[in-house]
This record gives sequence, C-alpha cells and structure tokens, in this order.
Amino acid sequence: MRRFQLISGVVLLVYLFLHLVNHTLGIWSLDLAGHGLVLAIKVWRSVPGTVLLYGGSAVHFVLALRTIYTRRYWKLPLAEWIRLWAGLSLPLLLIRHAVSTRLAASLYGFEPDYERIVIALITSGTQGLQLALLAPGWLHGCMGLWLRIRHYAWAQRAKPWLLGVLVLMPVLSAVGFVRMRQAVLGLNAGALHPDASLIVHQAALETWRHNMVVAYLSLLISAFLAGQLRNWLERRRQRRAPMRIGVRSL
Repeated sequence: MRRFQLISGVVLLVYLFLHLVNHTLGIWSLDLAGHGLVLAIKVWRSVPGTVLLYGGSAVHFVLALRTIYTRRYWKLPLAEWIRLWAGLSLPLLLIRHAVSTRLAASLYGFEPDYERIVIALITSGTQGLQLALLAPGWLHGCMGLWLRIRHYAWAQRAKPWLLGVLVLMPVLSAVGFVRMRQAVLGLNAGALHPDASLIVHQAALETWRHNMVVAYLSLLISAFLAGQLRNWLERRRQRRAPMRIGVRSL
C-alpha cells in the first residue's frame, strides 16, 4: 500500500511540477507558455498520460480514504495537519481543472490555450482560487516525498536546494500567471469575453463540477464517520471484555 501511495503521489507531483513550470514560462511570454501547454496536453491526453494521471489520482484518493478510515487517533503534529490539509485540497484543483479543460474539450470541443484559460479565470473570478489551490497540492507532495527520502544522506545534503525548489516554484508560477494576465489584458483592450463554447455550456459544466465536489466531500466525510464508528465499537468491545472475564470467573 505504501508503495502504491508513493508511486501515485510521485505521478501527481510530476503533474503539479509541470503545471507550475508552464505558468513560470509566462514570465517570458504568453507564446512560450502556450508552447509548454501544447506539450503538456500531448503528454497528459495521450493514453499512457491519461492512465497515469487519472489512475494515479484515483489510487491516491482511495488510499487516502483508507487512511482516514483506519486512523484510530487524530492527535497529530502540526506538520502532519498541514500535509493533510494540503493533500485534501488537491482534488478540488483537479476537479476544477478536469471539468474546465478535459471535460469541456471532450464534450463541447473547447480547446484550451493560455489566453482562453486566463480569460475564463478572470471573467469567472476564480484566478485567485486557481493559484491558491496549486500551492497546497505542491506542498503536500513535497512533504510526502521528503518523508520518504529524508533518511538518505544525499537528501540531507540537498535539503537547502530542495527547500528552495519548494518555495520558488509556486512563487515563480504566480509571477508567470500575473505576467500572462497582463499580456492577455494588453491583447484585449475592450471587455473580456470567455470562449463561446464555455458560455453556452457553462451551466452544464458547473453542474458537473458541483456534483463532483459534493461526491468528493461526501466520500471524505463518510470515511471519517465510518472510521469513528468502528473505533467506538472497538472501544466498546474492549470495555466489555474484562466484564465477561469477571463474570466467567465467578
């Protein structure tokens, strides 16, 4: 289980890393970021890329539900709470991203480029949310990977460099996105209008997004409540066991 968790986590971390790199390319130009996006789409929309990304996401999520269900104590150190919060926020990003790009492309023919994506984020008022969700997912992945490699001598030697990558990637990504936003506003002097296919099917996409978020949160809450119920039943059986032994001895 730990091996599956590690492999699926690394896949998601690579996805986030490439996503952050794409945004970072926007520091130089919108066109350069667009070329990076085209390459990323080719990778993740290929059959192997699709299996890796969505298969890895499903495996990692199922194992997270298993961990929540089987956990007996929730008195965790602060670092573990941060990692848990950061990890649970990542599917919210993946759901929004999958609906607004992959699902919109598959169902309604929306072909994303950074100008269209930035315009859609600006007009929907979700540009801040997009940036806010990238960083926790990146933090969760880096913390999880560090817990697996921190015992190696080379990892300890590289710790300052790894910490630099941890901090710089979200910062550079945010700067790149801001630069792309400025470039898009410069190219569109008038009012911004999202892609026509997104406007026509906005209600349907919002329904998809809402239902997927509700399903995700429902599974999390159900796993937690089921685990608490199991823990309560176990404690109840343990309290009754000495009473049965005492009765039998009498």
